[in-house]
Amino acid sequence: MNLIDHLNWRYATKVFDPKKQLNQEDVEYLKEAIRLSVSSYGLQLYKVLIIENDEIRAALRKASWDQSQITDASQLFVFCNYTLDYDRHIDDFIQRIMTAQGNSSEGIKEYGEFIKTSIAKMSAEDRKSWSEKQTYLALNNLLIACAELKIDACPMEGFNNQAYNQILGLDELGLNAAVIAPVGYRSASDKTQNRRKVRKTKEELFQTA
Repeated sequence: MNLIDHLNWRYATKVFDPKKQLNQEDVEYLKEAIRLSVSSYGLQLYKVLIIENDEIRAALRKASWDQSQITDASQLFVFCNYTLDYDRHIDDFIQRIMTAQGNSSEGIKEYGEFIKTSIAKMSAEDRKSWSEKQTYLALNNLLIACAELKIDACPMEGFNNQAYNQILGLDELGLNAAVIAPVGYRSASDKTQNRRKVRKTKEELFQTA
């Protein structure tokens, strides 16, 4: 199957089969797909938590308006943006460049200072919005990789992120839960899977100037 076939197959799964679990090989594949995601400047200013613990997920379900996907899916991916210590993350990024590419030129170091200056110029609100948006880019890689492997997923914003931050101890880590995605296999009882996919036509969606 090609990419378009995979994208036509996937849908936001509403009911997961709790008896069906991902194997570790597939989990590693999904992790690698997320790792290779694009991000602004290449910084990857986020961390992805993969929640499998039943007790933690039960608590998170309460903070997600009791949506069953949180506990019934095989895993719950929580995409968290960093909220503190941007300069340190940038220094780490520059070090990774020098290690991976064997490049320790002044130009690379100047690039790091340029990024620091650019981020420092943002207002607190703009910086928050920008950092949260990065997690959605990574989420998209997860959704596409899931579709390729015929694994179901449901991207979700319907949760109390402050409660998530508290339950997962994210504030202390300088992290914020931005978007989540339960991942697993659809239940035969999920009637949503039989609905015809609804999207705008190409003529409605695109305009060439």
